[in-house]
Amino acid sequence: MPPYQPKPEHPQLTATARSFGAEATRYDRARPRYPEALVHRIVATAPGPDILDVGVGTGIVARQFQAAGCRVLGVEVDDRMAELARRSGVEAEVAAFEEWDPAGRAFDAVVSAQAWHWVDAVAGAAKAARSLRPGGQLALFWNVFQPSPDVTGAFAEVHDRVLPDIPNLWTRPALDSYAPLFAKAADGIRQAGGAFGEPEEWRYEWEHPYTRDEWLDLLPTHGRTNGLPPAQLTELLSATGAALDTLGGDFTVRYTTVAITASRTVDATSG
Repeated sequence: MPPYQPKPEHPQLTATARSFGAEATRYDRARPRYPEALVHRIVATAPGPDILDVGVGTGIVARQFQAAGCRVLGVEVDDRMAELARRSGVEAEVAAFEEWDPAGRAFDAVVSAQAWHWVDAVAGAAKAARSLRPGGQLALFWNVFQPSPDVTGAFAEVHDRVLPDIPNLWTRPALDSYAPLFAKAADGIRQAGGAFGEPEEWRYEWEHPYTRDEWLDLLPTHGRTNGLPPAQLTELLSATGAALDTLGGDFTVRYTTVAITASRTVDATSG
């Protein structure tokens, strides 16, 4: 799960976002959940319980909002991911969010977990504004992780050896790599026709333990690995597993969940 790297603009974003469906079951099993404190803060801030989840994927955070008492509708560009979400009890419609039609429906919060970088930042914010009730909350959030220095160093060495033609982002602090993403999300909100107040940034620190096998299960679900040729992915998994064996196998990852949030203040019909 290498740090974020900026992606090209829509429609290439949509095509890449659809690639995750090939690993839908693994994605649902292996991807981490989100801090309950963040979920409950969004629920407390929104004027009501109706949530629109953009890039709902397999329904990971949608189920967390359901458990908090919310009604959730998901929008997902990949039909395989959407079908898995439906099987878990989450209503989901298949569309790129920029092209999705709210059909007169309005929501108290629009959320997007680990997915907004696959949406055009300005068009997405404008669509979110048209989908929100006055006072509704837009909350875009990502889990950003940084293993310990010894684990990060081992992963960087594996990357250089197995993926020499792909920039090695393990050599940078993860939050530094994600900073352009957060700035782009906030700028998109500011450009949404004045429909939102000034964006805020919320942060939550937490940790998650991984076994060797859990990490190897997670690795193929991320954007910089899910498109690798099978032989190269196998080599990456083998080399990563060997590196973790040398370090003792199990390890703990420090996570920072960062949310870019804003409240809808006026009607927005442009964009």
